[in-house]
Amino acid sequence: MSSSLDLDGLKAAAVEFSESLRGTPIPELFGTTDGKALGTWVEESFNEFLAERYAYRPGNAARGIDFPELELDLKATFLRQPQSSCPFRDASQKIFGLGYHLLVFVYEKTDTHETQSAAIDVRHALFIDRLRTGDYQTTTGILGILDRGGNVDDLVAFMEDRNLPLDEIGRAALAERVLGEPPTQGYITISNALQWRLQYGHAITNAGGVEGVQDLIS
Repeated sequence: MSSSLDLDGLKAAAVEFSESLRGTPIPELFGTTDGKALGTWVEESFNEFLAERYAYRPGNAARGIDFPELELDLKATFLRQPQSSCPFRDASQKIFGLGYHLLVFVYEKTDTHETQSAAIDVRHALFIDRLRTGDYQTTTGILGILDRGGNVDDLVAFMEDRNLPLDEIGRAALAERVLGEPPTQGYITISNALQWRLQYGHAITNAGGVEGVQDLIS
């Protein structure tokens, strides 16, 4: 009987999965350059890997994340440009985080013409605690303002400069919240769009050096 899945089990499985891929020929991915197709393959393969070891309920589109019971979403992205997208909920996510943890497989893909097969090498398996999923520059700026004794007006002006997708009333309300509930330094770059565009360079650089940002295979 499979055991239930928890965060520690998920992290351990991410390490095992990454090791299992290394050097394994994958004929069905030969010649594929579509990042979305490759990311989907990695995510589906990891779910199959988990299903053989744990009893868990996969996420669904309605819940919006892959592991709702663990409050965690799964991403897979190319090493040369480690980024992905996620649903936009509200502007406060850039300051207080996405509201869930992230497990991010950052991989390289190579083709071997002699065998007509591909290989996936997971270079980083990032675990980013939900408290660290705010935007790096936005949280850096806000924490600096607070350290210097800034007030609501300073925070509102900063939000305007950063083009946070909010109206005047929304910025003022969010500034009041920030004063009473200072955010944690985030380690993701979040670009404004209909969907948030997430970039993981800061997380890769700082993994292991700050609490809540880990590279599980470093």
